[in-house]
Amino acid sequence: MVLFTGRSRPSVKAGDPAAAGRHRDEAQVQDDNLPDEELASYLAALSPQGDPESTGAGRRFGGAEVYQLRLPLMANEQLRELAAHYQTSPMALAQEWVLQRLEWESQHFHRR
Repeated sequence: MVLFTGRSRPSVKAGDPAAAGRHRDEAQVQDDNLPDEELASYLAALSPQGDPESTGAGRRFGGAEVYQLRLPLMANEQLRELAAHYQTSPMALAQEWVLQRLEWESQHFHRR
């Protein structure tokens, strides 16, 4: 039962089913502090196992090297637009281009 008193917020009587969504009892709070086994299992299934390109715990990156690329504002916008067109991320598109160019350079460098 909700009681209205003037212009203030309505007060709620204890045991009112309408108030159940607004207040959490101590048992619900304790349950929220327990590990979510289903979520942990789901995340474990998603994480790559033994993938050398994975950061794992964020400490190592296999045999790969991480580079930071700074682009002028206009180039960054072009990259974003093209990535959206190809339905990929700007990072994935830039990485693909670099790998393609390295392959091309490798083929042409050895012909000289």
